[in-house]
Amino acid sequence: MSKKKISRRKFLVRGGLGSIGVLAVGTYVFRNPIRRGIAGAIDTGETPYVGNTNAPIIWFEVTSENNIILHSPKVEMGQGTFTGLAQMAADELEVSMEQMLVVHANSASGNMDGFATGGSTSISTLWVPLRELAATMREMIRNEAAVKMGISAENLSISNGVFSSDRKTMTYAEAVKDVTEWEIPDTPALKDIKAYKFIGKPIPRVDLKDKVFGTPMYGMDATMPDMLYGAVVRPTKIGAKFIDADTLKAESMPGVVKIVKEKDFVGVIANSQTEAENAKNVIDAKWEVERNWQTSDIEAMIAVGKGEPFVIQKEGSAKDILEDSEDTIISEYKSPIGAHAQLEPNGALAYVEADKATIMMSTQVVKITRDEIADRIGLDSDQVNIVPTFLGGGFGRRLHTPNGIQAAVLSKAVGKPVKCFFSRTEEFQNDTFRPPTNHVLKGKLDANGMIEAIEHNVSSGDVAWGSPMLPGILEHILGADLGAWRGGMIQYGEIPNYRTISWRKKLPFATSWWRSLGLLANTFAVESFMDELAIAAKKNPIEFRLAQIQDDDRGFRLKEVIKAAEEKSGYTDEVVNGRAMGFAASTDVNTPCAQVAEVSIENNEIKVHKVTCAMDPGLAVNPDQVRAQCEGAIIMGMSASMFEKMEVEDGELTPTIYGPYKMATMRNTPKEIDVVLLQNSGVPGAVGEPPLGPIGAAVANAVFRLTGKRLREMPLKLT
Repeated sequence: MSKKKISRRKFLVRGGLGSIGVLAVGTYVFRNPIRRGIAGAIDTGETPYVGNTNAPIIWFEVTSENNIILHSPKVEMGQGTFTGLAQMAADELEVSMEQMLVVHANSASGNMDGFATGGSTSISTLWVPLRELAATMREMIRNEAAVKMGISAENLSISNGVFSSDRKTMTYAEAVKDVTEWEIPDTPALKDIKAYKFIGKPIPRVDLKDKVFGTPMYGMDATMPDMLYGAVVRPTKIGAKFIDADTLKAESMPGVVKIVKEKDFVGVIANSQTEAENAKNVIDAKWEVERNWQTSDIEAMIAVGKGEPFVIQKEGSAKDILEDSEDTIISEYKSPIGAHAQLEPNGALAYVEADKATIMMSTQVVKITRDEIADRIGLDSDQVNIVPTFLGGGFGRRLHTPNGIQAAVLSKAVGKPVKCFFSRTEEFQNDTFRPPTNHVLKGKLDANGMIEAIEHNVSSGDVAWGSPMLPGILEHILGADLGAWRGGMIQYGEIPNYRTISWRKKLPFATSWWRSLGLLANTFAVESFMDELAIAAKKNPIEFRLAQIQDDDRGFRLKEVIKAAEEKSGYTDEVVNGRAMGFAASTDVNTPCAQVAEVSIENNEIKVHKVTCAMDPGLAVNPDQVRAQCEGAIIMGMSASMFEKMEVEDGELTPTIYGPYKMATMRNTPKEIDVVLLQNSGVPGAVGEPPLGPIGAAVANAVFRLTGKRLREMPLKLT
């Protein structure tokens, strides 16, 4: 295979990733302005795709039936990524959607995303690279067909994977047959958007049939011949460190094949899952626990003023104005610990042989998981093949999957495949939780009832730092956790004085990525406070916001979604027939979203009847998928805002099962979710997380209009 030249665009992307280290040298002395600059760039920018975009043949496979298999480095976890990617590829490949098949690329193929599937970037980061790869593959096949047909490539037309010239035809399958060496041409010009047949259309999901008929596709479905089952003893206490274990009784339990004791865990291998669990339950494990934490301890730790402050946004003199004024309005908001609570618990099926390992599992980080497993079992990375499965829910829970290491260690001990999964209780207790937050907001109005100064203090445990996904140098430069303050910056640029301070506190239990990161909690606090200020100014909350949004491209798009939500919902400040409306808006990864919640109070409980959502994700590759993402994010956001809460009791995180861990059910969901899509950008933007932001504040603001009571803590309760 000849090497394809790297285009200037790709060089700039890769060179940009390497610039972080250069930035760190020589600018440390100016790190406060630099921090704010980087924080602003992170708040408005998107992560570029990090992976091989030079070799089309590791992305596409032509079958003998003249279909195209796309080997996707992005994983499918219900968000519809496979369908959107198939649409993008089909249009440039000149094949029908019926000819497109999408599978997960295993790590041995070399087609790995060096970052992850997360951050709502699967479609947006591959928008250019995937179409370039598809167009290049099309021309590679065309050139082979031209040679075999004895016709100039320029004279070959294509339709549904068939070349034609005069009366001669040849399929893609015929053209690629027996080709062993490929010459990669320069990347051809991409088609004009107007020429696309599938992009922008509501194409049915490519995985629809498999899901309807229950085809095995998830990590829990994985099987291998002669497979054994594993179970790992997991701690119940926060911060528990494994010391030792008495395994004598477990060794004689029925079905036990082997007990494996490692430096950091002890596990059972048995002939069945039940036998493995039974043996695990009689192991007497010893743990070192420094302290029995309580919820009150955690809440005290994250109070604003504790921990280390980092000013991540600053304009004007907000601090001086707010400290010197008797008219400063001060409010406090809180959110609790949240679990991921995804349907499929974590686990893996591993087969470790002498010189290779195969791991089948649900993971959002294929490369990181591969490298960690290889390091633990003493193999080179290229000897470990991660075979991703569909995810039974991700939401950030699978952005670190060390459970693959445990399955691999157990398999290596017996030389056979071992399938090892968390129980539901273990999944809840050993989650990487959404950290609790504490917010103190201050604001002052001027003589015209507009905001003169505003300040947001947000205190939280870490979200991004401590994750294997991000380089340690970023933590050193930024200080503040970029996940914790996501959505926490002031988005109203016409306010003359504003600042945001992130208070970082390391919590004693694992906290990490959770769908939308800090967006839900931060938007709840900021947009509830904006509502308070609008009421204090005696102004319509929508007009109040619109007047304080900057007139730039970002501001224009935010204004447009706000106006669209107002118009579509028929927003009013009045209570009509026992129902009130609440409004909130946010911008996340350049995708603005505004929502209006229509709410009543029934039997002293909050009832959400309708949510109107206006969002501008840029070009919608599949509008139906975008609407579905909005609906799912709104319901998930409602569940987290109105029901979900983890507690800490005597050092243990609880509850540990569905039911006691309250979540929204069908009866709690709105009867109507009306989604309005604006497309004021010519490229796709983030979709999966932005609609999660406004819903908590929108509901709380509606409740205030109904009851006169300001709900300042999630989950939202009237008593």
